[in-house]
Amino acid sequence: MYRFTKLSSIVLSLLMLAAISIPAYAQAREAEVETLWRLLDYIAVDYPGAVVKGKVLNQAEYSEMQEFSGTVVDGLAKLPQKPGRADLIAQGDELNTAIDNKVSSDRVARQSRLLATELLRSYSVPLTPKISPNVQNGKRLYAQNCTSCHGMSGNGQGPDAGQLDPAPVAFTDPERARERSLFALYQVIGQGLEGTAMQSFADLPTQDRWDIAAYVGGFAFAEASKGQELWKNDASIRSLFPDLAALVIATPANLGKQIGPEKADAVMAFLRSHPEAIEVTSSGSLALSRTKLKESIAAYQAGRKDEAETLALSAYLDGFEPLEPALAFRDPSLLKAIDRAMASVRAAIGDDLPVEEVENRGSALDGLFIEAESALDAEQASQASAFVGAFTILLREGLEALLIVVAMIAFLRKAERPEVMSYVHGGWIAALLAGGITWFAATYLIGVSGAGRELTEGFGALFAAVILLFVGLWMHSKLRADEWQRYIRETMSKALSRGSAWFLFGLAFIVVYREVFETILFFAALWTADNGITILAGSGAAIFLLMVIAWAMLRYSRKLPIGKFFAYSSALMVVLTVVLTGKGIAALQEAGFISVTPLSEFPQISMLGIFPTVQSIVAQLIAIGVIAIGYWYNTRKTHSS
Repeated sequence: MYRFTKLSSIVLSLLMLAAISIPAYAQAREAEVETLWRLLDYIAVDYPGAVVKGKVLNQAEYSEMQEFSGTVVDGLAKLPQKPGRADLIAQGDELNTAIDNKVSSDRVARQSRLLATELLRSYSVPLTPKISPNVQNGKRLYAQNCTSCHGMSGNGQGPDAGQLDPAPVAFTDPERARERSLFALYQVIGQGLEGTAMQSFADLPTQDRWDIAAYVGGFAFAEASKGQELWKNDASIRSLFPDLAALVIATPANLGKQIGPEKADAVMAFLRSHPEAIEVTSSGSLALSRTKLKESIAAYQAGRKDEAETLALSAYLDGFEPLEPALAFRDPSLLKAIDRAMASVRAAIGDDLPVEEVENRGSALDGLFIEAESALDAEQASQASAFVGAFTILLREGLEALLIVVAMIAFLRKAERPEVMSYVHGGWIAALLAGGITWFAATYLIGVSGAGRELTEGFGALFAAVILLFVGLWMHSKLRADEWQRYIRETMSKALSRGSAWFLFGLAFIVVYREVFETILFFAALWTADNGITILAGSGAAIFLLMVIAWAMLRYSRKLPIGKFFAYSSALMVVLTVVLTGKGIAALQEAGFISVTPLSEFPQISMLGIFPTVQSIVAQLIAIGVIAIGYWYNTRKTHSS
């Protein structure tokens, strides 16, 4: 006992040490990556002022570029070992050589941007503010902290500017501003700039630094009204900014290569002064799914199969799944078509099909995304659809749990064991409370990833299916009244064991919590300020109908002969076993835990857990096979006794 306690203390101490050291290590690594990214950004922006057509125009600037590129190479070599680090170092050496050879500014800028992108891909750091930057707060903070050097208008001619060498940056310089992203500005605000009077403002809260970056980033662009019109009327421009991350890493120069310099300046003027527009627009947009899909196909074309599979899965989990609930009751057939198409793309990548086939399937899916965005358009939403959606979702999810819980209560009544009833009631009540805690945590404390949601649903469904299988086969073995009476005589003298009672508690908790968890995710996606009352009304109607169904089932079950009761209950349990097996496998496939082999001509009936994939159908056939064997064994045993 002493040795065990001592060992436990050592393990606990190591875990506490790890809990302290790992976050600190992660923060230090993030700071190193951010510094290297900032240096690469400065090389891309400032190199054209140092070298033109192979000739050095400014020796001091050129020396700085050489110093920065050398620091980047050294810094990359010191980063933690990862599969892509060797490639990063090689790219750093190429950049260093290019600067030493005084190659063209376009080439250096391109190499710097590419290396910076690959760096963040390999060593991910937070790139996005938690909420949209508040430009008005940024204006206030800028006036308090920055005007003495940069001036009220951002022209670099503040009261103290004449005393500074080098002079403060003029944020109004359009050429320089076109090469700067909000992320780059945010980095400089937080870390300062060595060799200049630009100090670090790391003491400011993170969100305040983002607010200042958004305000400063708009100084050079003045056509916000034109940009607003472009943003409102051109869906192709909106698709380029699926989220805040796309905005904060974008530069007007790169955007100009896609939509033209004038449009790019106008769009950036609008978005940097109104970054909240992205969150409003993205609520019904599948731009993120479209972007991830393109990246997946590009990775597959380049021979990076694993990356392509990850990106294709992200296109579903991060881009499409959050919008599934809304699409489910506006256009269920389109939802099924997209589910099939996404599975088809993932299967094509997993099966190493030709690139052309993957591209064709991706193009077909992209067309479905356009249809879905049209269906999800806010103008198509109505109070009636919100009511029907909430009613249908709660009724569908609640019915499965209700059937199982009511069957358990009816069984205990037949067995005349009311003292155990509290465990069943305790299980489903605890599941409701846990669901409320889950909603609060997912909304205010942590983010529940798409994969996490699907894994929770998948494993929960399979666990419940296994339990229901055993319960259903046990009930089938008690179909004959004499078998039940013998069971009662053998167990009546004994109190139901505490373990068995807690088993009933656990079963009630699992089946109800799984449905509550899924319902919460649906409602979170459907809920908006202007349809909240309607959704509550639809939920109330569904709850009332579920109560009526529960009352009818309990009332009818009392009148059933014991044999019929067990026959019906057993059939219910085994049917739900097959349904939950299909749903569980489908959820694990959506999380990328199980591979997908589509069955193109097979129907999809979600209510019955039937999904058009080989894996889910085979799993259900295995469940049916086990049930058939169990029924055969019970029947044979009954006839022989």
